[in-house]
Amino acid sequence: MSSTIELQNTAVAPLLTTRAEPVVAVRGPGVVRRAGHILGAVATRTVAIGILAAVWEIFPRLGLVDATFLPPLSEVLVAWWDLAISGQLWSHTEASLTRSAAGFGLAILVAVPLGLLIGWYSPVANLLNPLLEVFRNTAALAILPVFVLILGLGETSKISIILYGCTWPILLNTVSGVRTVDPLLIKSARSLGLGPLRLFQKVVLPAAVPTIFTGIRLAGAASILILIAAEMVGAKAGLGYLINYAQYNFAVPDMYAGIITISAIGLLVNQLLIVTERRFSTWRTN
Repeated sequence: MSSTIELQNTAVAPLLTTRAEPVVAVRGPGVVRRAGHILGAVATRTVAIGILAAVWEIFPRLGLVDATFLPPLSEVLVAWWDLAISGQLWSHTEASLTRSAAGFGLAILVAVPLGLLIGWYSPVANLLNPLLEVFRNTAALAILPVFVLILGLGETSKISIILYGCTWPILLNTVSGVRTVDPLLIKSARSLGLGPLRLFQKVVLPAAVPTIFTGIRLAGAASILILIAAEMVGAKAGLGYLINYAQYNFAVPDMYAGIITISAIGLLVNQLLIVTERRFSTWRTN
């Protein structure tokens, strides 16, 4: 009896080992390939930024561009550090981020529900489409004086113009996301007996999430750009005010330091929105 069991074990053992080997063989190259792809992308971006930094540093020093108007990058970084040490940079950044976050957040709260409503219900779309066509083609900066005249030079006008400018990318992308859901998905869900509310919740909304986040990312970039323009009119703090003040006082390195800070904030906001989109789109397959 014992000899029979031993023979069975020896016969099964090679099968177990042969089943385990392909797992390592298949997964290993895939992991290495993916890691190589990520490292290659990081290296490419690093090289591009390095080339830009080298050009910025070398060209003014060689006299290829006027160093008065475009100082070397090292001088700009020194000015940035001095502003950071003195606390001016952080106070201006805090003022800008507070205004931008307020207007951007309000735009999300207003535009996403309204876009879902317009995209899903045809009567609402037919009612509001004429107004949307009028206001979507009116640039936010073109009506900035109107906001200043009506709401004054305080925080209300700045937050309101950001709210206006951020609403349209989110609203239009939300409407597009709802209207471009695959009709086969909707037909399949209805054939399974899903009602309108469950259909919208389980099929339409998840399918529209990527397009909605595209609008949110566009609005995130727009919120910073509109804010900088708004802060150049009657503001006493903020990165836009810092850039404008430095320009008038011919503190060119300080001006570029503010521009670099804005660019860094824009990149950070975009990456945060990408991570958030991935968390809300975990159902999607890569």
